[in-house]
Amino acid sequence: MPAARTVPLLVPPRRRRRTAIAASDAAAAATAARLFLLLNLAAVAVSAAAAAGAHTAHWSSSSSSTQQHLVMDPNQTCKRSRWSRGKMADICQNKPTLLNQITKGVALGQTECQWQFRYRRWNCTSAKRSIKKVMLRDTRETGFVNAIIAAGITFQVTRACTRGEQIGCSCAKKKKRKSKKKDPPLPEGDWQWDGCGENVEFGIKRSKDFLDTRYKKRSDMKTLVKLHNYGAGRLAIKNNMRTVCKCHGLSGSCTLKTCTRKMPTFREIGNKLKERFDGAAKVIAGNDGQSFIPEGETIKPPGKVDLVYSEESPSFCLPNPGLGSFGTQGRVCNDTSQGEEGCGILCCGRGYDVRYEMVRTNCNCTFHYCCEVKCETCIVPTRISTCL
Repeated sequence: MPAARTVPLLVPPRRRRRTAIAASDAAAAATAARLFLLLNLAAVAVSAAAAAGAHTAHWSSSSSSTQQHLVMDPNQTCKRSRWSRGKMADICQNKPTLLNQITKGVALGQTECQWQFRYRRWNCTSAKRSIKKVMLRDTRETGFVNAIIAAGITFQVTRACTRGEQIGCSCAKKKKRKSKKKDPPLPEGDWQWDGCGENVEFGIKRSKDFLDTRYKKRSDMKTLVKLHNYGAGRLAIKNNMRTVCKCHGLSGSCTLKTCTRKMPTFREIGNKLKERFDGAAKVIAGNDGQSFIPEGETIKPPGKVDLVYSEESPSFCLPNPGLGSFGTQGRVCNDTSQGEEGCGILCCGRGYDVRYEMVRTNCNCTFHYCCEVKCETCIVPTRISTCL
C-alpha cells in the first residue's frame, strides 16, 4: 500500500502528483440488451442509505460534489406499453396501485444497491446515467442490480399486501405443522398459525409479471442470465422467510403461542445477495442454445440462488463514460483497512491524501432518571483520506 502523506491539523495538504496507473483495457462495445423497463424509463427519487459512522462514498472526481439519483415517473414507465398486451401492460393500464408499489420496490432495490457497494470502486451510483451504461453489459454488477431490483419489487408488493394496501391479494395460506428441512424448526408446545402471514408468493408473481413475461419467448444469452438473476433475487426472500411467534397467557406464562411467517429485513436480503455477488459464477452459452453452463469444466454449475454473469467487469479505476465508470479520484477511503474500502484497493494504487476536519460529535453522555440521556457537544479532529 502506498504511504499516505499526513498534514498538520487544520492546514490544507499540499497535493502531490502521483503516477497514475495505466488506463484499464478498453472493453469491446457490448450488444446491449434493453435495460429493464423500470430502470430504462423510470423515475422515483432514491436516496442512498448511509452507514452509521461511515464516510459517504460517492462517484464524483471532487469530494465535495453530491450524488445524483434516478427519478422514476410511473406514467413514463408504462408509456411504451400502452398499446401492447400482456401482464406487464395490464399492470400499467389497469393497476395503478400495484404499479406504485413496483415503483417503490425499484427505489428500495436501488437504495440497497448503493448501500452494499458504498465502499467499492463501482458504488451503484446513478449519476449521469452511469447505471444505465453498466446495465448494457452483462457483468457481476449487472447481475446484482437485476437481482436486487427483482427482490425490491417482491418485497414491496408483499409488504403492501400484508398492510392491506394492495387489492387482489390475501394473507399467506397457513402452513402445515410439518415443515421442510430448509425451514426453521417450529416451536414446541401448544401453538397455532395465526394472523396474516406475509404472502411472498403474491409478491413473486407480480414481480415476474412485470419483469419476466416479455422475455419468456427469448433464449439469447443475456436474457437467460437476466432471468436467472431475477429469480435469484426473489429466492433471497422466499428461502429466508422466518417463523415469528407471540406468547399468550397470564403474566406472560406463554400457555399458547400464535405464529406467522415473516420476510427478513431488506438489509438482510441485500447482505445475502452481496454474498452471492462475491461468489458469482461466470457462464457461457450451452450447446442447445437455450441454456448456459459454467465457463470452466471443473466449476460447479450455479444453483437457482446463485448470481451469474458472462462478461468480466472493468476495473472502474479511471473515468470511462462508455462503461459507466467515474473512476475513484476523490473517493473517501480507509487508510487502515486491507479490505475493499481500504485506500490500497479503492485508490487502485495511485495513493491518497490525508486531511483533518473538525467534526461536532456527542460526548460525555450521562443517563438521567428517568429516562433521558444527556450529552455534551465536542469538536474533535477527524482524519479523512481521499484517493488521488
